[in-house]
Amino acid sequence: MFWILVVKLVCLPLWRRMAVWFLWSLLLWAGGTMEAQKAAFPVAVTGAQVQGQVGGSVLLVAECHPGFQVREAVWRSLWPSEELLATSFRGSLEILYHSRFLGRTQMHSNLSLELRPLKSGDSGNFSVLLVDTGGRTWTQILHLKVYDAVPRPVVQVFIAVSGDAQSPKTCQAFLSCWVPNISDITYSWQQEGTVDFGTKLHGLFMDGQVLMVSLGPEDKGMAYSCIVSNPVSWNSTVVNPWESCNHEAGKSSYKDVLLVVVPVSLLLILEKRRMPVLMEWL
Repeated sequence: MFWILVVKLVCLPLWRRMAVWFLWSLLLWAGGTMEAQKAAFPVAVTGAQVQGQVGGSVLLVAECHPGFQVREAVWRSLWPSEELLATSFRGSLEILYHSRFLGRTQMHSNLSLELRPLKSGDSGNFSVLLVDTGGRTWTQILHLKVYDAVPRPVVQVFIAVSGDAQSPKTCQAFLSCWVPNISDITYSWQQEGTVDFGTKLHGLFMDGQVLMVSLGPEDKGMAYSCIVSNPVSWNSTVVNPWESCNHEAGKSSYKDVLLVVVPVSLLLILEKRRMPVLMEWL
């Protein structure tokens, strides 16, 4: 057939041959473009990260390829167990499916799914299956991580004085900061009224939970904030360590700074495990 077409083209006048070749090339280009677009059309997208806070709400957004005319949508929870959450068929929404999210879901007109109020056990993977009018499918997988709200941290002040090694007017303080039963948190410190600690002697221990500062009489009004945060919330506590320095005046002192760092570290570990520890609260 191809050779017959070539012979017939050769017999045609030049202008007709050029017109036929042009149309033939156009058809081949259009067919190739459609195949390329079809091959490039993704059928699934994974890895979207969504974060929420216990007691709050979160919106799982259904996104699809431009030009994708959605006819059906199916939302499911994939972990820890697979459960049907919500469906949409030709604009008709249904969310009354028996699952741990029953009564806490709302499906919007754009097919996104809202969950509220969130619980700590809601973390997991979710998927939405979209079907267009031509029968093509698009699957999106999202990972939801639910965090607890960070409570106000507890700050304790411990004083280390080695009378022979430093001036009697110098006070070396260790500030310990912690919050109970919260995961994925970070600790940081800030001197009130400044961006950083300036030239004051300081040091961090226990991944930022313990701050060491060296103070003098001129630092009476100096306050420090312990800031505890996770990806969705934060909280802080302000303390003035010089008040504890005055309170400790005249008491027996440590001979080595390490004798303070070690008890403070043990205190933090034991308090996290909720073990009774008898230590002085300053």
